[in-house]
Amino acid sequence: MYEVVLTRKQREAEGIFSFRLERPDGGALPAFEAGAHIDLTIDIADEGAPDDPLGARPGRQLIRQYSLCNPPPAGAADHYLIGVLDDPASRGGSRALCRQLEEGRRLRISAPRNLFALAPEPAPALLVAGGIGITPILAMAEALTAAGRDYRLHYCARRRSQAAFLSRLATAPHAARSRLHFDDEQPFDAAAALAGAPAGAHLYVCGPAGFMDHLATTALNLGWEADRLHREHFGRAPAVVDSGDLPFEIELASTGARIPVAADESVTQALARAGIDIPTSCEQGVCGTCLTRVLAGQPDHRDQFLTAEERAAADHFLPCCSRARGPLLKLDL
Repeated sequence: MYEVVLTRKQREAEGIFSFRLERPDGGALPAFEAGAHIDLTIDIADEGAPDDPLGARPGRQLIRQYSLCNPPPAGAADHYLIGVLDDPASRGGSRALCRQLEEGRRLRISAPRNLFALAPEPAPALLVAGGIGITPILAMAEALTAAGRDYRLHYCARRRSQAAFLSRLATAPHAARSRLHFDDEQPFDAAAALAGAPAGAHLYVCGPAGFMDHLATTALNLGWEADRLHREHFGRAPAVVDSGDLPFEIELASTGARIPVAADESVTQALARAGIDIPTSCEQGVCGTCLTRVLAGQPDHRDQFLTAEERAAADHFLPCCSRARGPLLKLDL
């Protein structure tokens, strides 16, 4: 973890703020690549924070993921920049940042991680952002520019007033490669954008779940290969539910206690019911915050975080979404 200070908070669009984070001593932060995000620990104030299913009640802490949107540095970074939407449906995190944090506040962040990296080959890129999804997409555009790679960028928002970082997009070479789409001016035509992409391009899309699903479905219907489709998940997604799920038990290595997990609840919910609170964030198996060591039993992996090799090892799993393939999992808790 790194301690950082909020050195600049700036309104970028209607309901969207940017936050510049620096080391208090002016030291360097780890280098990162386009598409990377950080975990940010947020202290919820005593008043004004909504209750939510994560237990983010006043006086508690939240861990949230935010994409880095400053240009990726060649080496160590002197600052990180994130963009945050003051979401009316906030589970506590975005509202705390946008409404409670002021310049000078110290925060704790993780080192950058990248689950949305650009493909290493010099293939063209089609970048598509919806709303606050512009944050990783903007960093990607600037990294592609620096590498001399071909790309096209489409940025979609309901209204011009809700589109962030427009001044950065208007500067060369972004202006020539970028297209802006607003529902009340020139709506986005996904099929046209995909059909006009350079041959062999990879699609990178970030935005609301329905927006990303529409792009992916349209691309597949137009003959795009699945391995050329990349998406970033932000916001809450539905839990993976299987009508054939069966109950099982969790054994705690520290006490030997066994906790039943019902067919219609997650492991984290069962543990919370037993008074055991483990850190969670995305609840989708994307961020890895709740990664837990498995000492015995076979996990039923349903996450997007572990690699194929890590899943095969069966010695860790993400209890926010994964289950057991047998009657018992023994956890290092």
